[in-house]
Amino acid sequence: MRASRLIGGLVVLALVAAVALGVAQSLQQDGDGTGSDTETSGPRVPAPTPTPQPGSSEPPQPDLARFYSQQLTWEPCRGDFECATLEVPIDYKDPAGETIELALLKDPADQLDQRVGSLVVNPGGPGAPGTSYAENSSFAFRPVLGDHFDIVGFDPRGTGDSDPVDCISDAELDDLVATDPDPDTPEEGQAYQQSYEAFFQGCVEGSDSLVGHVTTVEAARDMDVLRAALGEAQLLYFGASYGTKLGATYAELFPDKVGRFVLDGAVDLSIDSRQLSLEQAGGFEVALRSYVQDCVGDDGCFLGDSLDEGLATIQDLIAQVEDKALPTSLERPLEVGNAFYGLVAPLYNRDYWPILDQALESAIDNGDGTLLLRLSDIYESRDDDGTYSDNSAEAILAINCLDDPWSITADEVAAQLPAFEAASPTFGDVFAWGLVWCHGVQTRATDTIGEVDGAGAAPIVVVGTTRDPATPYQWAVHLADQLESGVLVSRDGDGHTGYNSGNDCVDEAIEGYLVDGTVPPDGLEC
Repeated sequence: MRASRLIGGLVVLALVAAVALGVAQSLQQDGDGTGSDTETSGPRVPAPTPTPQPGSSEPPQPDLARFYSQQLTWEPCRGDFECATLEVPIDYKDPAGETIELALLKDPADQLDQRVGSLVVNPGGPGAPGTSYAENSSFAFRPVLGDHFDIVGFDPRGTGDSDPVDCISDAELDDLVATDPDPDTPEEGQAYQQSYEAFFQGCVEGSDSLVGHVTTVEAARDMDVLRAALGEAQLLYFGASYGTKLGATYAELFPDKVGRFVLDGAVDLSIDSRQLSLEQAGGFEVALRSYVQDCVGDDGCFLGDSLDEGLATIQDLIAQVEDKALPTSLERPLEVGNAFYGLVAPLYNRDYWPILDQALESAIDNGDGTLLLRLSDIYESRDDDGTYSDNSAEAILAINCLDDPWSITADEVAAQLPAFEAASPTFGDVFAWGLVWCHGVQTRATDTIGEVDGAGAAPIVVVGTTRDPATPYQWAVHLADQLESGVLVSRDGDGHTGYNSGNDCVDEAIEGYLVDGTVPPDGLEC
């Protein structure tokens, strides 16, 4: 879950790449990063087009033949990468109707003589651009995958450069992100609800007919068209966070087309939106406690001398910012909404805990909210000039609320607070208010599926991390159980998702499966 942009309810499916890559790139621009170096020895020679595998272009129904038989035209882009577009129908129930073009980006395999195939990747969100994920593949994936695979990312329909939905202006989005995510009065609660009603009204007014066809089911159908265009008889796939929901949905729709699948940072598809939100609130509480405990375990922790004292210090800071915004050097003050997102963003990756130390200490000791505001901006893909580099903060709501429009009203939140506060004393109220978000959705999905079990699919490796904030560990356990061919791999650690997080056991299990087809033992603990 995208590591998501906005938090609350199912809308928090957060994207691993958006936060991790955003923080890393920001630090690299400042000269402080430690990410992979990009080679600048000259443009890469275009990779040869592989011969399509037998049966790869066979459509699931005759009226989709023209989409399944299309050939991709790859052209150099963004430096050493290759880009193309894929044509798909807006409505799969009307293949002769309107179409859209999906943006694709390929990072060709470095060792062509060892090439296994095309690995389609999705970073989560929903709403995060898959082209950016593939563009940053040297950061997101270890070299062994780049050696053996063309890593292909696509911007799912309604996101990135694939006819992005547009719901509100950049200034309005600034206000929405900055607003108090935990309203204090009935009047504030009604205003909070109305802001999301206005958001969805804007989606209808500011976007074309695609806004009613950005479901996960339709994106999964797009992936099968992409598989065919890549010439693969079976889809090779790595999905992170929300990308696990997308991958599991694909397995339900096209089980015979499932190749080597890895679903990392899994979403539990068997529970409803309220339960997802409740358990995710608990996930962020666990992650925050792990961060605080790490600090207070050393002498001189700026948060205090104990876990409870450290948590109280952070909670007091958020309350102070709610009462009065903190000044920054970024032309905008730190509002309470930004403080919240600035706090949770570094919880996605343990390597960024020192950044959170700096941000919190600066705010607590010096009354300076600059670093927390910068982290919030990275989380939301906001650039320094006030524009947003992608539409993920809007797409996540449009997609999630089309997938599942369930919601409550502002007046009904009070009844939810006890359960959410018990699950997360720090974040519970925010997640309870997130249940309001889909209240104003004005479109309804026309393409849906029922229970997901992927019956008949090849082995699907599901990865869970014990202290994952955005996709709690039990979600991976449950998804592996739900999928008939699910294979569970567990990482004992902090941060969102398990692959390329410093655990050789996890990395080797995933790479052994993707590269060699060696299925890890079910229940592997790393």
